This record gives sequence, structure tokens and C-alpha cells, in this order.
Amino acid sequence: MSTKTLPGRDAHEPRTARPERGAGRRRLVLRSTARGRQTRAAWILAAPFLALFLAFMLVPVVWSLLMSLTDTQSVDLRTPLNVSFTGFDNYVRLFEDEQFVHALRNTAVFVLVGLPLTLATGLAAAVALNSGIGRFRAVFRVGFYLPVITSVVAVAVVWKTLLEPQAGLVNTVLGWFGIDGPAWLADTRFALPVMIVMAVWRNLGTVMIIMLAGLQSVPRSLMEAAELDGAGAWQRFWRVTFPLLRPALLLTAVTTGIGYLQFFDEPFVMTDGGPLDSTLSATMYAYNQFGNGNYNVASAAGYVVFVLIIALTVLQFRVLRDKD
Repeated sequence: MSTKTLPGRDAHEPRTARPERGAGRRRLVLRSTARGRQTRAAWILAAPFLALFLAFMLVPVVWSLLMSLTDTQSVDLRTPLNVSFTGFDNYVRLFEDEQFVHALRNTAVFVLVGLPLTLATGLAAAVALNSGIGRFRAVFRVGFYLPVITSVVAVAVVWKTLLEPQAGLVNTVLGWFGIDGPAWLADTRFALPVMIVMAVWRNLGTVMIIMLAGLQSVPRSLMEAAELDGAGAWQRFWRVTFPLLRPALLLTAVTTGIGYLQFFDEPFVMTDGGPLDSTLSATMYAYNQFGNGNYNVASAAGYVVFVLIIALTVLQFRVLRDKD
């Protein structure tokens, strides 16, 4: 009995080659179908976030940019397409306004003084907790961090009560030593420094926690090697510990700097921008312009703050990023 073979096929070649090839195609089809289902499921799950992001973030940001380039007022809300394009006239008006320039100066002082103080005090607290304080370390952590999770409005109200010129606790204690305390929030010399001190006290807990994590990640072998080489405590900190803290320092500097450039709650609750605009910030200026119906000027002021945030962040990355 003879066996017939197909042309070009070996007699001993199994006849399952084509079915295996077909099964491979089916696996590819099933795999692509499963990947398509996963993609559709991912888009369905992301759809609520995307809708909220578009409605409350992207569209308002683009719309405010357009308003900053037009003469939009509150009366134009019903007819938004009837406004006129003015280009950069609103930005020119801003820098010709002495009140806005004064607000920018206050914001610059708040950032340039408050940011280094916050980083320095937070780092000092972290070093103390990491090395100098053994017992009750958790209590100190909670105590330093508690102002961070407390509402800024509540903190501002408490500080405003403490600084009352007649019945406030601060002036009462000063009176025990024969010192006549000033009207802290009604004096142009003290109002802004008081807010800087309050901001430093409130935000040093965040810096402390991040720095403490960075300190605890420093390899002990490096510190021991530096000590064997004769390096003192300050040299070990400056030459070994501090360079390894650059990522933590960069993170805290960027986040704190962004928050300080947008400082608003403190003057809004405590002084309403006074006395004599000595605590008026750039964001509070934008808020007041918006309340007055000058949506074009308010939007332009907001984008000036946005550009300042970008500039400060880029500068911090250039200075504090890891050189390696």
C-alpha cells in the first residue's frame, strides 16, 4: 500500500503545521481583542477625571488667557463674543498701576524672606529630631506638623486674636516686662513681617518631615568614613549630608515657593491687604480686580503670577538640582 505525499512536503512532516499556524493567528486576534477591551476600560475609568479636568481646569485656563487679551468686563458675561481684542494692553496697564507694582513688591519680600527662613528652620528641626532628640521624637514630629494640617483660615484667626493690641496674648506678655507692644497688624512696619513669621511657623513642618526622611536615608557608612578621615560634625554635614539632601531640598523649595508666590489667605483674613496696602499680594490684587468686574485685568494679573512661578521654579532647578 503506497502513501501519497503532497508536492514539496516531506513524508514525515506532521500534518498539524497549518492548524498550529491558524491557532497562532487566533491567539493574536484574541490578544489584540483583550488589549482593545483594556484600552476601552481604561478610557471609561479615566473619563470622569478627563471631564472634570476639561470643565474646571483646561477650559478656564484657556478662557482666562483669552480674557487677559481682551477688554472683558463683568457686563460682557452675557455677550462674551462682543468683546474687543486688546493684545497686551492689560499687561501694560498692570505695570503702570502703582498698586499692582506695590503688591508685586510685597510678594517678592514675602518669598525672598519667607522661603529661606522656612527651609532653614525646617532643616534645623529635622536635624534636631534626627540626632539631638531621642525621647518623645514622635511627639515633636506631630507638634511641628500639626499647623500644616490645620486650616490656614483658622490659623490666621488665632494669630489675629493673639496679636490684638489691647487684649492680645503677645502684648499682654510684653506688658509683664514693661514693654508697650505695638498694633502689630495695623502698623505698616510690622504687618508683613508678622505674616512672614506666621507662614514660616505654619509651613516648616512640611519641610521638616521631608528633610527628616532625607536625613534618615543618608548611608551611615559615609558618615563613619568621613569621621575616620578626621571630618568634624560641621564638615560631615556640609560635605556629606547636605549634598545628599539636594533632592529633598529641591522638592521643598519648589512647593513652598509656589505656595508663597500665591499667598492670599493670610492678608485676606487678617488685614484685608492693609494697612496702606502693606500686605497686599499679587493674588489678592487679582481677586480685588475680579470682584470689581475687571475680568481682563484680573486675568492678566493671574498670568503674571503664573510666569513668576515658572521663573522661580526654573531658577530653583538650576541652583538646587543634583550636579551629577
